[in-house]
Amino acid sequence: MGIKFYRPTSAARRHGSVLDFSELTKCEPEKSLLEPQRKTGGRNNHGHITSRHIGGGHKQKYRIIDFKRDKDTIPAKVAHIEYDPNRSARIALLHYNDGEKRYILAPVGLNVGDNVESGVEVEPKVGNSMPLAHIPVGLEVHNIEQFPGSGGKIARSAGMAARLSAREGDHALLVMPSGELRKIHINCRATIGRVGNLDHQNVSLGKAGRARHMGRRPKVRGVAQNPVAHPMGGGEGRSAGGRASCSPTGVLSKGGKTRKRNNPSARFILRRRPAGPHYRQG
Repeated sequence: MGIKFYRPTSAARRHGSVLDFSELTKCEPEKSLLEPQRKTGGRNNHGHITSRHIGGGHKQKYRIIDFKRDKDTIPAKVAHIEYDPNRSARIALLHYNDGEKRYILAPVGLNVGDNVESGVEVEPKVGNSMPLAHIPVGLEVHNIEQFPGSGGKIARSAGMAARLSAREGDHALLVMPSGELRKIHINCRATIGRVGNLDHQNVSLGKAGRARHMGRRPKVRGVAQNPVAHPMGGGEGRSAGGRASCSPTGVLSKGGKTRKRNNPSARFILRRRPAGPHYRQG
């Protein structure tokens, strides 16, 4: 796995880069694990835009990923490492001994031919899934459930991992990728290892067209808009905005805290994540 840099034959190629996809072993996905995916363009059932900057993009099919990893005591062999257009991570195709096939997120160090397993009494090695109660303290984990049986929700993007720091009673203490310290029930499952495709964050698109291919429409700066369209708009000539960065509806961005104060899950957070570098309170 690495990054490929183009020769600067044009302005777009000068700063653009792509992944070399050297770790992939199969181009065509498993047809039995595909679902059609309809694009919304960021619009709701009335046709109103509810999510900005969404539209266009290449047509994709959704790969059904096994986030629950509930097929216990049945070994599986890694058949292929594949590309998934719907996520930043790579996916691994598993062939179980009973003939079933499933996709999982491919962690760092998982190769074709490796055997993985899920359950209570499995070896704590990369790719295996088990409850937090049976994972040795200090290991990195990903695809973590928030509630037992709900399926993995935490640490699923490329390069992400949380670290199991301790266990207290019925809860495990996990250091999130953001630095937050959170309590999660010990019956929640997690997968050993760190999500693969670490170089994803180092890729430079190089031109606006590549963002359009990914379904991202152009963004207009708030200070460049009219006062009626954005809280930071208006002013004679150029203006600095006069307030923290926000959306047209006033929601803070660039690290501003938007979490509800009375969120029921706040009692599981022991240490908050640090504020973003662009956010200054007060």
